[in-house]
Amino acid sequence: MTETYRPRRSVLYVPASNDKALSKITSLACDAVIIDLEDAVAPADKVSAREKLAGIFASRPGRRCEMAVRINPLSSEWGADDLLAAARCEPDAILLPKVDTPRDVLEAGDVLDDNLSPDEVKLWAMIETPKALLNIGPIAELGRDPASRLVCFVAGTNDLVKETGILATPDRRYLTPWLMQMVLAARAGGLDLLDGVFNDFRDLEAFARECGEAAAMGFDGKSLIHPAQIDAANRAFAPSAEAVAEARSVKEAFALAENAGRQVIALNGKMVERLHLAQAEKLLAKAATIGA
Repeated sequence: MTETYRPRRSVLYVPASNDKALSKITSLACDAVIIDLEDAVAPADKVSAREKLAGIFASRPGRRCEMAVRINPLSSEWGADDLLAAARCEPDAILLPKVDTPRDVLEAGDVLDDNLSPDEVKLWAMIETPKALLNIGPIAELGRDPASRLVCFVAGTNDLVKETGILATPDRRYLTPWLMQMVLAARAGGLDLLDGVFNDFRDLEAFARECGEAAAMGFDGKSLIHPAQIDAANRAFAPSAEAVAEARSVKEAFALAENAGRQVIALNGKMVERLHLAQAEKLLAKAATIGA
């Protein structure tokens, strides 16, 4: 989680070529949307979808949900022009697919710098290839350098399944080691981390279960393919009422005069340290931001 918390519990992909879906953005309760130029747009529609970006961002919703653009890979015939078009729109972030090495992020950042994009335009990186997983430590380290603009990882679970040939089981048993590797790297680099999409948008029970598991793993939110998934994601990645109450009790206990300056206190039969106070303060700040 970044130092100033910005919720990314529910992050919805919206195809840049789908006017009907775009028209609904203002009414959605998701924390962020990703205007997609890549997987959700057919090759024949890539250029026309890109040309619609300026209009999409000119009418961006008054409710300040975060808006990102996923471009095509920079190695593709569309990627370089996508990046320039997205930069001109000054979105909150540009999502880079098929990131394999730190150089992929740095080169995109150089383009933004050369075109005088404001520092507020950040970069997100898809982790969706075997090479990305092998290089995930150095990629994540870029998060410690504000000049890199990198603030978030997005798990590309469908592509990882395709590229590795593993079996995609409902419990994600073969993916889980890589997902936890992403969590460790993201935390080492001070990055946010979004779980991959759940493909069957009609099975909301299974979706909610996967969100709960991702939250328990340490993910900050989930990327979505349908508005019906928003509410479950928002609930799963928000602090529970019990967690908020416990955090408040920790903060209040350390605020007592008799505990001033103490590093460890007893609370409800447990030993509580200052590090737990820091965790409690973060959780309370998160709850306040999202109204939990």
